[in-house]
Order: sequence, then C-alpha cells, then structure tokens
Amino acid sequence: MANTKQNVEETRTSIDDVNDTLTGLGEKVQNNPKIVVYTCVAVAAVVAVILIWVYAIRQPGINAANDALGQADMELLMGNDSIALMKYEKVAAEHGYQAGDLAALNAAILLYQKKDYEKALGYLKDYKASESIIGAGAKSLEGDCYVNLQQYPQAIECYKKAISLSDDNPHYTPVFMLKEATVLHEMKDYRAEAALYKEIISKYPAFESEINVNFDKYLERAEALANQAN
Repeated sequence: MANTKQNVEETRTSIDDVNDTLTGLGEKVQNNPKIVVYTCVAVAAVVAVILIWVYAIRQPGINAANDALGQADMELLMGNDSIALMKYEKVAAEHGYQAGDLAALNAAILLYQKKDYEKALGYLKDYKASESIIGAGAKSLEGDCYVNLQQYPQAIECYKKAISLSDDNPHYTPVFMLKEATVLHEMKDYRAEAALYKEIISKYPAFESEINVNFDKYLERAEALANQAN
C-alpha cells in the first residue's frame, strides 16, 4: 500500500512539474513575444531534420534493401540456391527494414535445406516473428532446427509460440500442434501428446481429411503408452 501511495505521489509530482513548466513558458511568451518567433524557427528546424531523414536517408535505404532482396529472389527463382543464399546473407547483414528481415528468413530456409541447423537458428533467432502466417511459420522452422539438433524442450517452446501466433488458422495451427505432439512422443510425454491429439480432433475436424491422417489411431497409441507408464 505504501509503495502504491508513493507511486501515485510521484506521478502527480511529475504531472505538476510539467504543468508548472508549461505555465512558466506561457508567462515568458507573454513577457517576451520574440520567444514565439524563436520557438517557430526551432520547430521548423526539427521538422526539416525529420523530413531529410525520411526522404534522403530512410526511403533510399528501404529502396536499396528492396532492390538487393529482389536480386536474391531472382537467383532463387532461377535455381541458383548457393548464390541466392550468399545474396540473402549479404542483405541481412547490410540492410535493416523489412527487406533485411525477409532476407534473414530466406537465408534460414535455405540453410535448413542444407542441414546447417545451427547457422539457420542464428538467423531465425533475430527474425521478428509476429505475423500470423509468416511469423508463425518462422517460429515453426526454428522448432524444426531444434528437433534436428535433438534439443526438444527448445523445439516445444518454438511450436507453442507458433501456435499462439497462428491465430487459430485451421490450416496452419494444427500443423504446429502435430509437430509439438510428435516431439512430445519422442520425449515420452504421452499424456501431453494425447491431449494435443484430442484438441486437434475437437477444434480442427477438417484437418484429418485435409492431410489424410487418422488422429484417432495416434490418440489411442498415446493413451495406451500413457497407461503403460503408470
């Protein structure tokens, strides 16, 4: 309670300080009209700096990053995977913005295909996974890397994150759940595995026919193994 009271008092003091500062400035303006001119000049200078940054620095930087990413994409489309990988890695290293993020993800995908899981993880850990399809897919790929490195707890964590990001998408969410269940089976956590199959059957009934898998069979196996473990 004492901490709450102190925080409230500190907040009020800060607001009072701001109000006092604004009042003081108002009085100065009334006493000295020239300050209005100086303030306007200062504001104009700040706006000019922002515009220079946006149009002379940021936008050209974005354009350059997009061009470099496009060149890497063309190499990939032509089947030049090794060249594409080098270009993606270069974009990821030299450019920021969305293009740099996408280049890192594409590099990770190519590295995963080459079975270079450690290096792929380096790019995936830096990737800002937030979007419900691409972001969730990136987290799932990170989990796949951990599986291949037999780091199962880390893989489970990634799949759970992918599930939460995928926003109950009926085509993607159960895929990530199935991956998690597969790892849980490897870890011999059969009860948790069975719980995931039940959830898939209940929430995503069309998924079974979509991928032509009999989840009831997998559920029976998981439950039988769980009972044997008791």
